[in-house]
Amino acid sequence: MKRFVLLFGDVVILYLSLFITLLIRYGGHFDTQLEFHLLPFTILFFIWLLVFYIGNLYDLGLTKNNIHYFSTLLYSLLVNVVISLFFFYLIPFFGITPKTNLLIFALITFVLLNYWRYYFNRQIAKSGFKNNTLIIGDNEQSRELYDFLLANPQLGYNAIGIVDIEDHTAQNILQNLISQKHIKTLVLAPSVYKIPHIIDAFYRLVGFGISFYNLSDFYERVAGKIPLETIDQIWFLQNLSQGSRRGYEIGKRIFDLAGAVIIGLLTLPLYPFIILAIKSDSSGSIFYRQKRMGRASKPFIVIKFRTMFQEAEKNGPVWASENDSRTTRVGRFIRKTRIDELPQVWNVLKGEMSFVGPRPERPEFHEKLQKEIPFYEERYLVKPGLPAGHR
Repeated sequence: MKRFVLLFGDVVILYLSLFITLLIRYGGHFDTQLEFHLLPFTILFFIWLLVFYIGNLYDLGLTKNNIHYFSTLLYSLLVNVVISLFFFYLIPFFGITPKTNLLIFALITFVLLNYWRYYFNRQIAKSGFKNNTLIIGDNEQSRELYDFLLANPQLGYNAIGIVDIEDHTAQNILQNLISQKHIKTLVLAPSVYKIPHIIDAFYRLVGFGISFYNLSDFYERVAGKIPLETIDQIWFLQNLSQGSRRGYEIGKRIFDLAGAVIIGLLTLPLYPFIILAIKSDSSGSIFYRQKRMGRASKPFIVIKFRTMFQEAEKNGPVWASENDSRTTRVGRFIRKTRIDELPQVWNVLKGEMSFVGPRPERPEFHEKLQKEIPFYEERYLVKPGLPAGHR
């Protein structure tokens, strides 16, 4: 619900900024100009929100009023302004090429979005003190959760403490804490379920409006992470089975298709310049095709702009290093800026990859990584995603 409120507030801010911009620029002709600007800016807003999502600006664990948070917000806004310039000047379909309007809009959005985000972060940080939370059972995972809740009050939970059920006075301590501290949420470690009289005491609290959570499920819910101690092969089968993920898979595929089409259209005008730079720097093909491991261990061919010399792997496959001598001058630049990954939107359109997923590894390195990394084989239960780094 909080993420929806944050998203809704961002949408309101974007449209409000557009309306204010048009009022400043056109005054009485506001209505006429709104007709020209509404559709292209609506498409643009979808891209802006996508960039915010990629920048983790909807992760409640990061919504704090600190320099890191607002520097991430500023960086995302700058990226969106650059995207907007490409959008309007490389796709003249809408008949408008705003210069002053875009500048005014960006400035107004920057100011309003910062105020909105600051207010939102402050309000949800306060809300944590309304939901007093007590963790039952002392182990490493419960201590990690306790520290996490203390560091992130914006998540809405005020961590009161941890009760060690091995203590013989635990039941009396529980009763006193629950009544005196007005506990609203109890998080139970696995060891709690092995003590019948403690469970009986909890049953008597059901009618007092207290919410009960399993420690692992609660940890995942608030932190957005799975505790490693709870992961085994059964977990993968339960959480990645197709029957329980059909709706998610459909939604993700729609997201991938929309993102691939938008990014493909926006970056297509850059291709002639990239191709010219690659050909002028070294001889060889423009694109580099490489076999990778996909979903269900099915191999596919990934497409990238070539960044290395043509005979870079004449002695066999080798992982790329930071200052790899096989990389061309232009290749170093386009690898650093991630431009070489742009053709992979074709793999996304074909359904071989997704925007979010594990790195697709080369078959030559698969066996080695499978032996060294626990649960490595399970990564092939989902589609691979766009690589976050080069190897």
